[in-house]
Amino acid sequence: MSQLDAVLAHIDADQPQALERLFQLLRIESISTDPAHAAACRDAADWLAADLATMGFDAARRDTPGHPMVVGHGAAEADHAQGPHVLFYGHYDVQPVDPLELWTRAPFDPALEERPAGAVIRARGASDDKGQLMTFLEACRAYRAVTGALPCRISVLLEGEEESGSASLVPFLTENAGELRADLALVCDTGMWDRNTPMITVGLRGMTSETVTIKAADRDLHSGMYGSAAQNPLRILSRLLAGLHDATGRVTLAGFYDGVEDLSAEMRADWAKLDFDAAAFLGEVGLSVPAGEQDFPVLEQISVRPTCEINGISGGYAGPGFKTVLPAEATAKMSFRLVAGQDPEAVRDSFRAYIRAGLPADCSAEFSAHGGAPATTLPSEDPAYQAARAALSDEWERDAVFLSMGGSIPIVGHFQEILGLNSLLVGFAQKDDALHAPNEKYDLRSFHKGIRSWARILHRLAG
Repeated sequence: MSQLDAVLAHIDADQPQALERLFQLLRIESISTDPAHAAACRDAADWLAADLATMGFDAARRDTPGHPMVVGHGAAEADHAQGPHVLFYGHYDVQPVDPLELWTRAPFDPALEERPAGAVIRARGASDDKGQLMTFLEACRAYRAVTGALPCRISVLLEGEEESGSASLVPFLTENAGELRADLALVCDTGMWDRNTPMITVGLRGMTSETVTIKAADRDLHSGMYGSAAQNPLRILSRLLAGLHDATGRVTLAGFYDGVEDLSAEMRADWAKLDFDAAAFLGEVGLSVPAGEQDFPVLEQISVRPTCEINGISGGYAGPGFKTVLPAEATAKMSFRLVAGQDPEAVRDSFRAYIRAGLPADCSAEFSAHGGAPATTLPSEDPAYQAARAALSDEWERDAVFLSMGGSIPIVGHFQEILGLNSLLVGFAQKDDALHAPNEKYDLRSFHKGIRSWARILHRLAG
């Protein structure tokens, strides 16, 4: 039996104990956005630091102005001194559980449930991100148990504010950059393509968010006395927002597509092999007709193409009954998902210029920025990514796919900017895990095979 086979066999035999350890962590109510749960967040950090110590990590809770970080360093055994140094990242904080009445069981009372597709772990944080981070820790534990050593030099960074804005993260990374630098970051906060196909995320969209308020009269006006004669900010705003897209779904802002490149022919060929049904994707939410850029398939629209979306509009009276007024102001909240080559601030400037150019006399616009970050591109051709792809393909007996995500994971950009690290994004969440929603779950199969997958990845990286 090879060393890897022995590690995998240990993982299989240790599943009941691994599940109990996960349940212990899931019972801790580490809701980071609620000050009432600050003590629970500290408890989760202490639990993880103690667990890392049992695997030979030099680990400790690191207090911040917000919730603690957990940092651990695996001993650099002499025979691994020349191997890669990897930094694993996960987060132990979870989302609030509201609305509580929609849960089928207490959110912090984890249990296994048998479902038609297999057993699931039901609890808040089961998938996002406690179950995911524990897949990596359990792989490290198995290596320690079987070989007495980690397969390569491993450091661990676990955050407690990911679900509440990560206010302490950038200062912590900056202050501790020397200690945290490694050769590669490993992040387990993503998912699989489908239940049987593993995925490595190699692109993340960036984002620019903006609030615009258009003002006209100095107070709300009676629509019978002033209607038609006075400017209506809601009418102006509606016209301007409607003009942000043309009839083909393209965004009309000047310079919006500057730097945007089409998907490579190789990646497009790989994606064509995937079992993606655009009609079924939209049908799940009661829709049928794609609304994005007509020249691009839906899978590209939701992953590697930029977007301009209206997230909310307010103004005038929207309460019960009726109130016939011309509102003094109207507001819209906007978000732009950005891809490689786009400058977040250039997109913001173009949006503001478009609004200002479309204002009639007597009207003004005020803007409020809500952050911006560029897209992240990761090197799928790098040997580490190829090694991880081979490892995942071996475990799941299906070729792992390289894909770009439509969302954003800020830590990946921070690792690049502050630590000079690329991130290997591997996760085992499923599309129906109900992240951030009632009745969150994590497939038991994802937990078990996730541990085995990380063992295989570490083996390949070390080799």
